[in-house]
Amino acid sequence: MKKKLTVAQATIAFLKNQYVERDGVEQPFFAGCFGIFGHGNVAGLGQALQENPDFRYYQCRNEQSMVHTAVAYAKVKNRLSTFACTTSIGPGATNMLTGAALATINRIPVLLLPGDIFATREPAPVLQQLESAATQDISVNDCFKPVSKYWDRINRPEQLIYALPEVMRVLTSPADTGAVTLSMPQDVQTHAYDFPASMFEKRVWHIPRTRPDIQSLEKAAAWIRASKKPVIVSGGGTIYSGATESLHSFASQTGIPVGETFAGKGSVMYNAPYCLGGLGATGTKYAIEIANEADIVIGIGTRYSDFTTASKSIFKNPEVKFININVNEFDAYKHNALALTGDAKVTLDELLFLLNDYRVDEKYNQRISKMNKAWDDEVTKIYAEGNGTVPPIDQAVVIGTLNSFMNEEDIMINASGSAPGDLHKLWRATNPKNFHLEYGYSTMGYEIAAGLGAKMAAPEKEIYVICGDGGYLMNNHEIITSIQEGYRFTILLLNNNGYASIGGLSESIGSERFGTKYLYREEKSGQLSGQTLPVDLAKNAESLGAIVIKATDAASLNEALASAKQQQRTTVIYIETHLHRTVKGYNAWWEVPVAEVSTSSTVQKAYETYKENKKQQRIFL
Repeated sequence: MKKKLTVAQATIAFLKNQYVERDGVEQPFFAGCFGIFGHGNVAGLGQALQENPDFRYYQCRNEQSMVHTAVAYAKVKNRLSTFACTTSIGPGATNMLTGAALATINRIPVLLLPGDIFATREPAPVLQQLESAATQDISVNDCFKPVSKYWDRINRPEQLIYALPEVMRVLTSPADTGAVTLSMPQDVQTHAYDFPASMFEKRVWHIPRTRPDIQSLEKAAAWIRASKKPVIVSGGGTIYSGATESLHSFASQTGIPVGETFAGKGSVMYNAPYCLGGLGATGTKYAIEIANEADIVIGIGTRYSDFTTASKSIFKNPEVKFININVNEFDAYKHNALALTGDAKVTLDELLFLLNDYRVDEKYNQRISKMNKAWDDEVTKIYAEGNGTVPPIDQAVVIGTLNSFMNEEDIMINASGSAPGDLHKLWRATNPKNFHLEYGYSTMGYEIAAGLGAKMAAPEKEIYVICGDGGYLMNNHEIITSIQEGYRFTILLLNNNGYASIGGLSESIGSERFGTKYLYREEKSGQLSGQTLPVDLAKNAESLGAIVIKATDAASLNEALASAKQQQRTTVIYIETHLHRTVKGYNAWWEVPVAEVSTSSTVQKAYETYKENKKQQRIFL
């Protein structure tokens, strides 16, 4: 049996019949397609989407942001569902590059369908075509190769038969997922072919729970039994595998404390007696203390970014050894670890069985429990002592007010700026999806687009986006899409008239916040050191269709949050926050190089500090 379709029609017909199943639960893999049309895709994928309304098309405003929306959706869905994203050729395609990198770095599935130049080459060079004197077989879409987990170009219709199953294999792989790019020449999209009808039958992709080698499991159990101060580092993989209950059982029974990465925060309840909170360069005081002493580090679903390891300086015990539970072999072997390559849930369950009656020393257990209580008291103190009455108020007060206001099942979203570090320390996570932070790529502009994606994934939940002025100015477009589609969420727009995070970093390396404030240029000095720019972000948000409420202190913020919850469309709560007052760090380092020579005394001083901090680094070979 054959079915005559264009390449674009065949692509959509295939995608809408792809399903996934894990633990006996089956669901469609694609929720639809985001897109912006141009000459590179309007006659192909645009036409195919028009005649397939059951594969819903969503009109977006920016190609980068629609990938962010798809990523956030997939993140909330534990990577079991995502979107396709289509663009025209040229700038429409390259606008997606940042989103592609974000998806791949964070191990989140998203399908990218950029239009491409003519495969026939007859009208070349077409509008927006990059020409090369060395080859005719290249386009800007080749830029996607390093940021895609799978990349292909469909130059003939029959190639689609073999490419689409590979697309699904990678997208549904727990180990290898990320951005997948299928480059679609604009002429080939419209070409018809007699495809095999079986290609469009329903296909269910089983998501396996791979098990680690039993000898490695037994060795890991022996190592843990012999340890005195073990610690768990829980990453995003714990949540994506649905292993949070297994982790709770493991930590409760063994007494091994749990520190969390940015992606892993929420994998345990903040008030669990074994919970140390955020671990790493922006971690809590006690998580850092325990990491410094640990003789066994059990990494679960983490890729050990430099923030997690404090640039390889946080695990100071000279005898420390690593056991890594990860579905991805590449991550499992990091830091010369004993690799338990497998699904987090089944690996934890099987490791706990082998440990049987093992439990950490009671003194260590009591110490951890006291640390959990002491840190919670510290958070309460930070919230209470911060300026919450006189504008501009402290960012920590905003975080505390929101955290206290939200229901346990609500979702908070952030990605960049000074907020992630404060959130990592202060946020009291109440479930695995309550804390949604993109910090693999830390992309300014992810936040609002992600709010839309999270709401689409969980329409029954309240979604709260914390977005700084820098991130807002980079990418605020999908406020319009949220209103168009009726997906209401709340944005807390924190305006401190500058880049607080990079400003603080600049200060730490002796550069005195150069180029980080929104100021007029002074004619005499030639520097950006004049008065603050008269930009009204509240009016801007209102012009995009959002309801805008201004808050000036903790009390009015509470009132604004309550009001936003009653609104029928996306609401922006505008708050002026203090540029300089963020939460202090706790004796952990993050490596950013400092100029080796400089005429500036502050830079010279910073370089001496840098040299001392470098001495703390350890390479685990």
